Amino acid sequence: MTNDRAVAEIGIVLYPGAQLGMIHGMSDLFWIAGELSEAHGGERLRVSHWERGDDGFRRSFDTMPGAGSCPAVLVVPGSLSKVPSPQETEPYARWLLDRHAQGATLGSVCGGAFILAATGLLAGRPATTHWMFGEPFQRRFPDVKLDTDKMIVEDGDIITAGGLMAWTDLGLRLVDRFLGPSVMLETAQYLLVDPVGREQRHYSTCAPQLTHGDEAILKVQHWLQAKGGRDVSVTAMAEHAGMEERTFLRRFRGATGMKPTEYCQQLRVGKARELLEFSKRPVDRIAWEVGYEDAGAFRKVFQKRVGLTPGDYRRRFGTAAAA
Repeated sequence: MTNDRAVAEIGIVLYPGAQLGMIHGMSDLFWIAGELSEAHGGERLRVSHWERGDDGFRRSFDTMPGAGSCPAVLVVPGSLSKVPSPQETEPYARWLLDRHAQGATLGSVCGGAFILAATGLLAGRPATTHWMFGEPFQRRFPDVKLDTDKMIVEDGDIITAGGLMAWTDLGLRLVDRFLGPSVMLETAQYLLVDPVGREQRHYSTCAPQLTHGDEAILKVQHWLQAKGGRDVSVTAMAEHAGMEERTFLRRFRGATGMKPTEYCQQLRVGKARELLEFSKRPVDRIAWEVGYEDAGAFRKVFQKRVGLTPGDYRRRFGTAAAA
């Protein structure tokens, strides 16, 4: 029997010209994942579609109508015909920016990255979109670190996916995040989607707790994400939150479940994993890039958190080495 409990709500944003295949495909993928999760005694994902009307944005479809949650993730699909113009993106970008400020993780597929980038949240951060849109995207958003070679870029509170069918990669990534790797693999097998390589990137990034409701701490988390957790003292974090240091430490731990230093360490190790997987840079250079002046200390921290040395991790998961 289907229960009415959801571990998280994933909202899909509809707009004129949005690709219906992505919208309904992702909705089906999350429904299937929920069925498989329930079979193991787990929870489901609540799936909703959001449309803009005269009175703002509202749900036009909801698998759990009446439930009181807000979306933990909002995904902007791509378009079959053309990318949205700046005028078309503006009302959606404003709304997404507000939802992000309330703790929602934002995602996009294909040309949906144009709407996501219009929020300004991608400035200085890595992202991807369909390779055909690379040049126009870079012209419109030159401050985004665009990498169209990647199928998916997961950067904590922002997730972008590449081509038209990359919604399967994004969908499986979200299933992995909320329902776990076993349900993700079962979902991929049910849909006959090859999951090889998809689970790697899940473990290469930090999936922080952003829906705790503490706006001051959320502001610090967004700031730390943008800085990659580098060169930030607890004093500076407390000042950014507008709090006395002791109060900040207590509230940060209460909201995120970890100390600020542990949180920054997790961000830095997550970035190091990504560099080990997708680049051939020496380990010492990666250590420096993620904020460790002592490469030996970096190796110890990495092995403690990941269970593998940086070299072993690269041999096991590095796509550059495989190529």
